[in-house]
Amino acid sequence: MTAYAIAHLREAAPHPEIAEYIERLTGTFDPFGGHFLVHMTPHEVKEGSWPGHVVMIGFPGIAEARAWWDSPAYREIAPLRSRHIAGDIILVDGVPAGYDPAATAAAMRASLTAR
Repeated sequence: MTAYAIAHLREAAPHPEIAEYIERLTGTFDPFGGHFLVHMTPHEVKEGSWPGHVVMIGFPGIAEARAWWDSPAYREIAPLRSRHIAGDIILVDGVPAGYDPAATAAAMRASLTAR
């Protein structure tokens, strides 16, 4: 099942270390089958607020996403970003093929009536 690394990064002043991070980033996730889905593209906020930028990297599975995050190559460059850009980063599984949200709603209704 596909997994994702999703980052919500706040606005930051340009810095040479950020440029170096971006230059080296792809090389850290390539060995784990990672690829950019969203990077440096504008977004449109429809509800709430979302200051900053969105980055999404897709991986073949959560094991590969975790292996990338924990890899020596990524851990080496992560401070180049984190010293200059505040943000939130998560790893998350996608839904399985054939996922039906109606089944989730039915389970939720059942748990509510069981109370």
